Amino acid sequence: MHSANPLLKLESVSRDFDVSQPWLNRVIEREPRRILRAVDRVSFEVKSGETLALVGESGCGKSTVARLIAGLYAPSEGRIEFRGRRLQMIFQDPYASLNPRWRVRKIIAEPMIFLDGGKPIGELLLQVGLSPDDAERYPHEFSGGQRQRISIARALAGEPELLICDEPTSALDVSVQAQILNLMADLQDRLGLTYLFISHNLAVVSLVADRVGVMYLGRIVELANAADLFARPRHPYSRMLLDALPDLGMTGKPRTPVAGEVPNPLAPPAGCPFHPRCPHANARCQVEVPRFAGGVACHAVEEGRI
Repeated sequence: MHSANPLLKLESVSRDFDVSQPWLNRVIEREPRRILRAVDRVSFEVKSGETLALVGESGCGKSTVARLIAGLYAPSEGRIEFRGRRLQMIFQDPYASLNPRWRVRKIIAEPMIFLDGGKPIGELLLQVGLSPDDAERYPHEFSGGQRQRISIARALAGEPELLICDEPTSALDVSVQAQILNLMADLQDRLGLTYLFISHNLAVVSLVADRVGVMYLGRIVELANAADLFARPRHPYSRMLLDALPDLGMTGKPRTPVAGEVPNPLAPPAGCPFHPRCPHANARCQVEVPRFAGGVACHAVEEGRI
C-alpha cells in the first residue's frame, strides 16, 4: 500500500560539473571554462512503498540523479527532501562494489557499525537467499548473482526505507537477472521498501516499476504510470525507446532501432534538446524549451500534433 505523502521529493534539482582544462592550458589556448550540466531542473516525488524507475540512454543523467539523492554529490541548484530515516544504494557492478579483502561478515557489518544496530548477519543472508555459513567466505568465491545478493544484504543491514538501485541487474546474466528482480520484489512486499530503480533496460523496468520517468540529456521528458507509459507513450523519445524493444508478443509490429545519437552535453541543441532526432519537430522546437506539464515536456503533444 502506497502512502499519500512522498518519502522523497526533488524540486528543480540541477547538477553542474566543471570539465575545464587546467588553468594554465586555458590561458595558453585561450579557452573558456567548460561547464557540463548533467542534471537539469529535475523534479519528481517517490511515495512510500512504490517503485519509481528512471530510464534513458547512457549519459542521460539518471545515475547522477541517484548519486545526488544518496548524497554522493551535492546539487548545484534545487532541493532534495527525504522524509525517512535511512536510505541505501545498490550499485551496478557486484564485482566492484564489494571489498575483495574482506569476508562477507565484515562487508555486511560495516553499515551496522556506523548506524549502531541492525539485524544479525546470518538472518540478513537468509533473507537474500544465501546461507549463514557464507559469512566466512570472500567475494571472489561467489558468482555474480550471489555477489549482488550480498550487496542487497549489506544495503538492508541499516534497515533503510528507500533503496536506490543503480542498474542492479545490468552486469548479470539474463537468467540471474530474473532471480534478483524476484528477490527484490519479495523483499519490497515483506519489508515495505521503497525503490528508486535506475535502468536503461525498458524490458526490466516493465516488470518492476509502478511509475516511470524518462530522461533525456539531464531532463525528465515524461513521467507516467508504468502501465500507461508502456501502452500509450506520449513523448517522441519514449516512443522511440519502446519501438526498439524486441517484439516478444509476436504481434508483427516492426521494431526500429533508436535513431541518431545523444547530442554533446557540453553543447546541447537550442530549444528542445530532442529536436535533432525527433520526427515531429518544427520551428518552435528548435528555439523554445518545452514546458513540463501534464506529465510530458513536448511542444508536439501540447499542440495536439501527436
